[in-house]
Amino acid sequence: MKVRCAPHPATGELASHRKDDSADGTDGNRVTEEQAALRRVAMLAARGASPEEMFAAVAAEVTQLLGADLTTMARYDPDKAMTTVARWSAVRGDRGGSLRTPLGGRNVSTLVYQTGRPARMDDFSRASGPAADVAREHGIRSSAGAPVSVEGRLWGVMLVSSTGEEPLPADTERRLAGFTELVGAAIANAQARVELRRYADEQAALRRVATLVARAAPAEEVFAAVSEETGLVLSADYAGMSRYDPDGMATAVGMWTRTDIPPPIAVGGRLRLGGRNVTTLVYQTGRPARIDDYRNSSGMFAEAGRGWGFRSAVAAPIIVAGRPWGVIILGSAERGTLPADAEARLAGFTELAATAIANAEAQAALAASRARVVAAADEARRRIERDLHDGAQQRLITLALRLREVQAAVPPEAGGLAADLDQVAGGLEAALEELRETARGIHPAVLTDGGLRPALAALARRCPVPAALDVRVAGRLPAPAEVAAYYAVCEALANTARHARAATGVAVEVAADSGVLRACVRDDGDGGAAFGRGSGLTGLRDRIEALGGRITLRSPPGEGTTVEVHIPLGGGFPRD
Repeated sequence: MKVRCAPHPATGELASHRKDDSADGTDGNRVTEEQAALRRVAMLAARGASPEEMFAAVAAEVTQLLGADLTTMARYDPDKAMTTVARWSAVRGDRGGSLRTPLGGRNVSTLVYQTGRPARMDDFSRASGPAADVAREHGIRSSAGAPVSVEGRLWGVMLVSSTGEEPLPADTERRLAGFTELVGAAIANAQARVELRRYADEQAALRRVATLVARAAPAEEVFAAVSEETGLVLSADYAGMSRYDPDGMATAVGMWTRTDIPPPIAVGGRLRLGGRNVTTLVYQTGRPARIDDYRNSSGMFAEAGRGWGFRSAVAAPIIVAGRPWGVIILGSAERGTLPADAEARLAGFTELAATAIANAEAQAALAASRARVVAAADEARRRIERDLHDGAQQRLITLALRLREVQAAVPPEAGGLAADLDQVAGGLEAALEELRETARGIHPAVLTDGGLRPALAALARRCPVPAALDVRVAGRLPAPAEVAAYYAVCEALANTARHARAATGVAVEVAADSGVLRACVRDDGDGGAAFGRGSGLTGLRDRIEALGGRITLRSPPGEGTTVEVHIPLGGGFPRD
């Protein structure tokens, strides 16, 4: 007898349910039908059908072929439970829905899990365990199952069940084998495709971060990118980076969340290490850490994570120069859902983060070193200027005065002696004025004593090209910034005087605003200036960049020259 049922998931045709193979044909017909069913499933696998599509099709084929009332496919989970991935009823077709059932007791699902071999039960009166309870709820009286293996490992089970008094055919387990092999191959292929796609996504993410590192992007930009890329690639709900501080605290430096809910710690926020949480475990061991159930975690980081919704977390250390610098953390709102290989997959990102940190530290050390060199040079110039002013210059002034006194005491009858003394005194005074000019060029005392406004006014007065000066600076600025701006204006005015032959005027604008000192010198000469042509601009650029600033030069031929510098006024400048 045939019973019409729901359309087949692979063919769309109505499948027939046959309780007795021999009633409709010979063993040859049965083999033919079995081979046809296997071919249909194989064709699905060959065209790369999804595992879900394969599971439903196999369940339908097996239900029809073996005359079962219900066929179930389930996946074994790591926590000794199984999850239904497909169910097909002889009467109602695909029953849908995912059912998770603990293993244990005496039932077919548990026997297959324990032995890795086919199993059957023709009398459910002696069955026990959660799976047996579910089967009784569906009126099942007998059941047979075969293992589904993927690449030599037990993956799950295929079950066929009957609600009638007559047990399933004796060769049911053997006939299931062909279908479980196809299912195992399909799962392996699907996993390979997923792994390949995952690998491609991961490599693309690593390339994006590596590009940021290669172009020396700011550390905060790299930290934000690493957090986002790791969170997306590893399917986390939260990803973040924290830096370990010497005082037993950790500072958040990068954050990303999948939702609009603010992260548990804002960037720049600090929490104390301690207790049982992945941030502290990595700090204590220097190795990756995982907590699959955050209910039993403790410490400030655990409290922040639970408050946000952490149920599980994984973390890996960021090692810089052989020491734990910080940590990358992944969080999930569900327990035990982060990938089993998350710690290993984080390695590529932690290495890139460590490279970015090492580069940033090296650049900061270089900038600090250059700033110290500039400060030391300026201090040496000030010392030479003071020595000239307080030493040689004062002695020359004293000698000049003494010489004038001697000259005044020479009697008129001495004749040419007075004239000779006058000539010597004049030469001495000329040498003194040259020394003053030299001292001003080394380091102008007016800059040290009065600041930028009077020092720049003196430069403008001495410039042979008429100079218009506009200085909008209130009070004193950090000494390195003042010195750098002074020499920028001095060099630009000197270039105008020496090279801008057609210049009729030069404008000097200096202003301090929003933590930046800006100086701009613009002339109407014939242009053509460039770095590296012996103009002194190259040395000036080194000085400006050593202080974290920048200099720009615009000098198209025939359109004049503009030199503009921007010097930060924030922390980091060495002071007197």
